[in-house]
Amino acid sequence: MYEWRKMTPRHRAEILDLRRQHQSPWHSPPHYSEEGFHYYHLTGACYEHRPIIGSSPERMAGFETELCEMLGEGRNRLGAWCVLPNHWHALAWVVDLKETVSAIGKFHGRTSFLWNQEDETRGRKCWHRCADRRIRSDRHFHVARNYIHHNPVKHGCVEKWEDWPYSSAGNHIAKAGREAVLKQWHEYPILNMGEGWDD
Repeated sequence: MYEWRKMTPRHRAEILDLRRQHQSPWHSPPHYSEEGFHYYHLTGACYEHRPIIGSSPERMAGFETELCEMLGEGRNRLGAWCVLPNHWHALAWVVDLKETVSAIGKFHGRTSFLWNQEDETRGRKCWHRCADRRIRSDRHFHVARNYIHHNPVKHGCVEKWEDWPYSSAGNHIAKAGREAVLKQWHEYPILNMGEGWDD
């Protein structure tokens, strides 16, 4: 979206034509849906990365609880998550991606309505869609989990993973053990994953 604003009208037309040829959504990432279970790295950002989720600790905690319930319901499983003031990440074992993306859209709609009432900002745009990326290997899974748990550190919210309360990092460390988690951190570095997306 942010790159789109910088494009010339001609460049925009070329991009749209290319997306039409590939039968991709015009203004959003394509959502791939394949048969069977797959892990996906799911992300959602507040419009223009405004800290709407983080307006209060109560809102952050409530959002985290509802996100985890929604992404973990039915046959889906939640592998990792992190909620920040202006965006969220989750690593989810998804049965039906289309259904999950639809549920996220409805969830974003509900939270927008509620928050705009609370903040007396009727009509404000709270969200800019969600993105999904299918996990393609065991290595990709571990890198994505490290990235999600490291996100609050990356953004300067805390110095250690387990200090951020709106994340699965503390549970992961307690369950796997600090040494094992540290070994995975060195074995599966995040390098430039997510660069430019959640800055």
